[in-house]
Amino acid sequence: MKVNRVIAALMSAGLLLSSGALMAHHSVSAEFDTNKRVTFTGTVKKIDWMNPHIYTHVEVKEGDSVIVYKVEGGAPNALYRQGIRPEMLPAGTVVTCTNCSRSKSAGSMNVNGRLTLPDGRAALGAPGGPQN
Repeated sequence: MKVNRVIAALMSAGLLLSSGALMAHHSVSAEFDTNKRVTFTGTVKKIDWMNPHIYTHVEVKEGDSVIVYKVEGGAPNALYRQGIRPEMLPAGTVVTCTNCSRSKSAGSMNVNGRLTLPDGRAALGAPGGPQN
């Protein structure tokens, strides 16, 4: 009887501890407006390789000004397990983001979409990995 209580207590504690992680995850449509699309070509400024998603900062020249988009990518651990490393997309690399979803947050330059290299291959963090 005592063993059953210990098991029940451990299972309850496990459920409570895991509920925060479940609530923290979000869908793309919760953060990005799939009806507001943007396409741009620019150069990689830097990559933030951190949880829960990587962000590739892409500088785009528009007239006399420079806009920096933050392109959300996959989870670092998942990318690492696929053999993807941040060094695979060094600063200065030219990338294109086609038909990316804009953030719903006012003034945010965050986008979600696929980055491609000039030869059409998928860039770092893009769906399908670097082999595409």
